[in-house]
Amino acid sequence: MLTAIVGVNWGDEGKGRMVDLYAQNADIVARYQGGNNAGHTVINPKGKFVLNLLPSGIFNDGCQNLLGSGMVVDVRHLCGEMEALRKQGIELTPETLKISDRAVICLPWHVQQDALEEGRLGDAKFGSTRRGIAYVYGDKYMKKAIRFADLYDRASLEKHMASLTEWKNLTLTGVYGAEPARLEDVMEYLETYAYPLLPYVVDAGAFLMQAQAAGKNMLFEAQLGTLRDIDFGIYPYTTSSQTLAAYAPIGVGAPGLKLDKTIGVMKAYSSCVGEGPFTCELFGPEADALREAGGEYGAATGRPRRVGPFDVVASRYGARMQGCDELALTKLDILSYLDEVPVCAAYSVDGQRVDDFPYGARLERAKPVIETLPGWKEDISRCRSWEELPENARKYVEALEKAVGCPIRCVSVGPERSDCIWR
Repeated sequence: MLTAIVGVNWGDEGKGRMVDLYAQNADIVARYQGGNNAGHTVINPKGKFVLNLLPSGIFNDGCQNLLGSGMVVDVRHLCGEMEALRKQGIELTPETLKISDRAVICLPWHVQQDALEEGRLGDAKFGSTRRGIAYVYGDKYMKKAIRFADLYDRASLEKHMASLTEWKNLTLTGVYGAEPARLEDVMEYLETYAYPLLPYVVDAGAFLMQAQAAGKNMLFEAQLGTLRDIDFGIYPYTTSSQTLAAYAPIGVGAPGLKLDKTIGVMKAYSSCVGEGPFTCELFGPEADALREAGGEYGAATGRPRRVGPFDVVASRYGARMQGCDELALTKLDILSYLDEVPVCAAYSVDGQRVDDFPYGARLERAKPVIETLPGWKEDISRCRSWEELPENARKYVEALEKAVGCPIRCVSVGPERSDCIWR
């Protein structure tokens, strides 16, 4: 069985929590895109963990984990993340963790350029996490990046890096007036952080095709969500990679694989980190109450997330673009404090009701059409069956399911693995 677990909305839907749950039955968990610009918070019997690069299956004994070919890897950050997990008792070996030899390495100048450009843009900034993601993906597509496979031939790599350093300095010094990068510093950086990772590097395609031939269960893990996809998201306020399930076989490194199932993850309300249109956004005390109730702060950045009611228009679009076979709904318990639960049922654009997700300037002008459903006003965090949920909580889930047009199979009422209701 090959399954993708993906975000339906803007990211931050709780994918890490759901991957950790579903990975209990997986032989392999593979990340297929992105870098360390977003995070997954995972709580399980081994503790509480925040992951930026490592797949969320790393906590399951016997599960192999892969950083796929579609990823961009900040090697210094990865080394730090691995060390932090080791201190928490999670053993990482080349048997349990593997890195595609075609994954691209994020270099210090990518992070530097990201910060310089956001500073130049000022109030017009994109809301980047300043982790260098756009710039390393940009270099990848200009054929100006290095991959893990390049580490095997040091002489060839140093020659290539000399050329890249000369090229990159044209931008750093000529555009931004920054200090030039030095070849010796870049090579020392790779020596310190990249070369120690070589024992983990594999031919991802061969590894995965062998796993498929052996009948192993594989789980493909995405970062962020539909609306941050570079092609189908709220461009230009997107990430720089493809977050959709259709890209998963390519991004893990084995394009010939075919998914059997796509599971979309969405929250019982909406949240968003970063800039860009967010039609359902709440402000003031209402937003503060929801943000505090849900602990809505970015796992990678700590930034307060923008919050709002569940967005039917965005979620229906997101589930469709992901090709979801089923959905997992997270954080239903957070809404228990509300007398009435607001839902963004549609948009209004130029005075007209809109049920399909708009694009560009029309999205910027969209206003939320809010409807309310009765709240349940009781703690549901101990419920473990559908029948135990209050009637109004069940009606809320059923209303979202009908509006989005995809079955909700799993409802999360807390952060632990056991805090789930299966339908």
